[in-house]
Amino acid sequence: MSKKHPIISVTGSSGAGTTTVKSTFDQIFRREGIKTVSIEGDAFHRYDRAQMKTELDTRKAAGDETFSHFSYDANELEKLESVFRTYGETGRGETRRYIHDEDEAGRYGAAPGTFTDWAPFEDGSDLLFYEGLHGAVVNDTVNLSALADLKIGVVPVINLEWIQKIHRDKARRGYTTEAVTDTILRRMHAYVHCICPQFTETDINFQRVPVVDTSNPFIARWIPTPDESLVVIRFKNPRGIDFAYLRTMIHDSWLTRANSIVIPGGKMDLAMQLIFTPMILRLVSESRRT
Repeated sequence: MSKKHPIISVTGSSGAGTTTVKSTFDQIFRREGIKTVSIEGDAFHRYDRAQMKTELDTRKAAGDETFSHFSYDANELEKLESVFRTYGETGRGETRRYIHDEDEAGRYGAAPGTFTDWAPFEDGSDLLFYEGLHGAVVNDTVNLSALADLKIGVVPVINLEWIQKIHRDKARRGYTTEAVTDTILRRMHAYVHCICPQFTETDINFQRVPVVDTSNPFIARWIPTPDESLVVIRFKNPRGIDFAYLRTMIHDSWLTRANSIVIPGGKMDLAMQLIFTPMILRLVSESRRT
């Protein structure tokens, strides 16, 4: 952690909804005049698309059916840790972009499935914002959790997460349901061992729970809407959280434990604004004083 150069890390698996959460943070940053550097977890994949396919084929031939982008060794976690540490110490660092599609290729000048070159951060940022798969990893080689000042987990119940991934990958990437299902199965081992443990490290978790039937996510025709969902918000340390204020501002919310509040799904953006705005302002205020 660094009081002078704070880091916010939003962590969740593919299809969890971290991109939506990032848009809420971007609103806060714009409204409060906070200059940020944003980095994406995809930028720290170890392999580009063609290399990943070759590596998957090699692992499969060797009997490894569990290797995926969720796996630690499919990512440059030591590089990510170095970026976190360097930023915390100096406010500097570097990142790149992974190009997902033709639209991004046109914007960033690199072919789909490849990376842009590494480039330095702009000077004068107030904080670093990470969004991706591995922002709170603690294992035998890295401890990213210790370097981030505010860690947020985005963790829909698993069937909802799968529905969101299936619909996204079919619509944006042209995958079939069968292809997405194969990816989900291959990633399950690393989901359990690499993704889930991070949500013990996070300071706040947001878990969306549908209140409609999602018992077979592989045939679901629609993604449950926010109004068809509840959101469980869990605080690792509830000290200083004004639950009475949150309940006043968010109608139809209630406490389920001393550190957990449940809200209507359509109020998730409001809840994030109420919870994170004072936290972000506090981080930036402390960094500027330092």
